[in-house]
Amino acid sequence: MFNLEPGEEQQLIRDMVATFAREQVRPLAREADETGQIPETLVQQAWELGLVQSAIPEAFGGAGDTRSAVTSALVLEELGWADLSIALHLLAPRLVTYPVIELGTEEQQRQVLPAYVGDTFTAGTAALMEPSFQFDVNELATTATRQNGQFVLNGSKCYVPLGATAEHLLVYARGEQGPTAFIVPRNSTGLSVAEREKNMGLKALATYELTLNDCRVPASAQLAGDLKPLLNRSRVALAALAVGVARAAFEYARDYAKERRAFGVFIAQKQAIAFMLAEMAIEIDATRLLTWEAAWKIDRGEEATREACLAKTYAANMILKVTDNAVQVLGGYGYIRDHLVELFLRNGRGFAMFEGLAMA
Repeated sequence: MFNLEPGEEQQLIRDMVATFAREQVRPLAREADETGQIPETLVQQAWELGLVQSAIPEAFGGAGDTRSAVTSALVLEELGWADLSIALHLLAPRLVTYPVIELGTEEQQRQVLPAYVGDTFTAGTAALMEPSFQFDVNELATTATRQNGQFVLNGSKCYVPLGATAEHLLVYARGEQGPTAFIVPRNSTGLSVAEREKNMGLKALATYELTLNDCRVPASAQLAGDLKPLLNRSRVALAALAVGVARAAFEYARDYAKERRAFGVFIAQKQAIAFMLAEMAIEIDATRLLTWEAAWKIDRGEEATREACLAKTYAANMILKVTDNAVQVLGGYGYIRDHLVELFLRNGRGFAMFEGLAMA
């Protein structure tokens, strides 16, 4: 059986991130959503926490800490609680560094990783999702064709975080043997970046649509090995973020219900509201346990596809229910921008389609 009590080091990391999330990130969530911009000072503060560099091997300038999906789940929940857009921005470099650490050759690691251990934030990203209602990570429309010792990439990608400024992009495509991934430098010929997307949620996160038109990369740019572990880590990361957003919505609604009076009593004492809040709490805890189980199996090196898929799918359903209920608890006030629950609902709506936007 796995232990549900975080280790001492895990607890220290979670407490550090929770303090940063509470004191630095949450106060800026509304402003970032309204302006569509995340302050550079906040990004730099987060970078100095080492949330990206810590896992990079010492040989390439990082701290060389052991990667743990469970620890990442703890961290991602706290950042998701503070603000989803900001969390995805701060951790976007993981989308390229973590896969290169796990599957990259020594030459690929030497090519990519040193760019992400400097004193200032360096943007990195991955391009997985495609603008199609038939999108399937196992049947990608973007193709990679081998030609004269190179690969030629063709296709379109969407919801690529920091796509216009990323130093490296990890582009997922359909190769001869199924899904594969390539390290693509930002200024590669044949790679074009459209204008910033305008989304219902994640308004503070700069996401872009990319087009690959005969984009040529050397054969050495291809990551070797099975991508399934990467996808499972991404699913765990998204589930943990969903738990964080849902927890934020629940706590906001709970605190409001304990302070708001109607007909002479606090509305938290009304049976309908009390039952709704209880059900929200149950769903959040259930999703957290599913996420931790998947993360635990990943850390043990076990096959975790079933658990990761269950956690991610359950999280996508859970967060819609919890954030919508939070808006209902506030009544008419839940629909106006004076309260954060409408922001939680807009961001939470996207989890049903999010793929590859985070990495644990």
